[in-house]
Formats: sequence, structure tokens, C-alpha cells
Amino acid sequence: MTDQVAIRTEELTKHYGDVKALVDLDLSVERGEIFGFLGPNGSGKTTMIRTILDEIRPTSGKASIVGLDSHSDSVEIRNYIGYVPGDLALYPNLTGRDTITYFSNLRGGVDWSYVDDLADRLDADLSKKVGDLSSGNRQKVGLIQAFMNKPEVLIMDEPSSGLDPLVQREFQALMREVTANGSTVFLSSHTLSEVQRVADRVGIIRHGKLIALEAVASLRSKGLRKVDLIFDGPVDGTAFEPLPGVRDVAVQNHHVTLSFTGQMETLLKVVSEQYTLLDISTQEADLEEIFLTYYHDEDEEVPA
Repeated sequence: MTDQVAIRTEELTKHYGDVKALVDLDLSVERGEIFGFLGPNGSGKTTMIRTILDEIRPTSGKASIVGLDSHSDSVEIRNYIGYVPGDLALYPNLTGRDTITYFSNLRGGVDWSYVDDLADRLDADLSKKVGDLSSGNRQKVGLIQAFMNKPEVLIMDEPSSGLDPLVQREFQALMREVTANGSTVFLSSHTLSEVQRVADRVGIIRHGKLIALEAVASLRSKGLRKVDLIFDGPVDGTAFEPLPGVRDVAVQNHHVTLSFTGQMETLLKVVSEQYTLLDISTQEADLEEIFLTYYHDEDEEVPA
């Protein structure tokens, strides 16, 4: 495949009766990137994944994976992808190794030394029946079957479900390794800390609409910052409250703390015009705070 776009959607729309699960979704995921797809339950994340995999048909619009049409080329696309569904279901009476063998046969065989390496890194016991495994250990089997054929595109819906922190760290390392080798990871997740650590770009979906699409670093820079300001004399906190993007102002003599959304240059210009600033420190908001900011309904009144 020569298409430099791993996943593309064009005005992808899916309605369930009066429910608009996806609305004109335009998205391009590039080769070799980890793309985080964020949104709460009911936002359209899983509907998008199921639609581009041709598990359900769109109401309108189209999608492609590695340049292949997700509907007309859906069988061929399976040669290029690894997939972990959000509702992972495996045969309970098969062992983990039997399960991997089954999926391996469907794919025409895999490198078993790589499978064993994956099992070792994820601390997966493939000798036990799947039905006897905890949800986290079943998830490991699902991850192995997704990675084992070294796919060009990995599509994963809540893949860290049930994994302990050490295994999550190894899973994140695996994602970085495969993208370094040119593969693409599409990571739909509620685990915002994980997305923040590994993703190159993120898309945030709300009520079926893509409301943000940008680099993680850029998104974080637009989020809330905790700002500490120290001045050469007492200050009046009410002078800060009218400034755009400022809230939660607290004043203690020469020391002001506040939350700020926006460009620091703007805040510093206004502050320095009124007071002599001696020191400043900021703490970037994490992705969860930014996520909650995006998801605050505009028609809700913020309590005073």
C-alpha cells in the first residue's frame, strides 16, 4: 500500500432512527502515528470503529483503511489490520494458545516466536482456558491476537481494560515500537492518562461530532493551567477576575494563584501593566482536565 493516510473518513454519518450517532465525520489518521480517539460512552467512538470496519453500514459518507474502501474492500482490509473490540468475546473452552492458533490459521499463520515474546511481555498465561481467566488476562489474549501478525494498522477500542499498571506500561511500549516501524495505532480510550503518554494526536468526539483534532502538545497548551504569581507588594484579587480565561483566583498578600485558559502572553501583558511581577510558575493541566473542559455543556450554567 502506498497511501500515506492509514484511516480516512469523509462525511461519515450514522443514524439510528432519530439518534445521530455520527455526524459528518471527516478524519485522516496518518501512517506511523498513534492517534487517540476520546469521548464518553454514547459519543460515537465505537460506532465509528464498527462503521469503518464494515460491521455496520453508514447512513451516508464513506471510509477507507490503507487506501481501501471500507465496504467494497472489507475482506482485503483484514489482511492489513489488527483489531481489539471494546466488547471482546472469546471462546471460553479454548485455552489462550488454542485461541491464538485459531486466529493464526485464519490469517495463514504467524511467527510463533513473536507470539511467545508478546505473551512474555504482557505476562499472559496461554495454557489456561479463556473462561477461567480474569477479564484483564482475557484482554491480554485479545491484544496478542491483534499484534501477532504485525499489522499495518491497529484499531483498538478500550484496549487497556482490566490491565494492571505494569502491563499497561508494556502495552504502551509495544504501541511505540510498532509505530516506530511504520505501523499506525488508532486508540479509542477512556484512559486519558494513557492517551496523554503515547498519542501523537487526539480527536475528541461529542454527540457524534468531532469537536477537536490536534496534537497532544497543542491541546494541552490550550487547556487549564494552574498559575502562581508573586509580586513585590500586596495585590487586589478582583483585578484578575475580569480577565478572559481567568478563574478560581486566590490572593494571599503578595501571592496570587489562579486557573487560566488561554495564551500566557496575554495574561502576563495585563499583569505586568498593573503590578511588578517577581516570579511566576505554571503547571500544565493534564488531558483529563482539558477533556472535561471540552465536555462541559455550553448550555449549563457554571455555579457561582
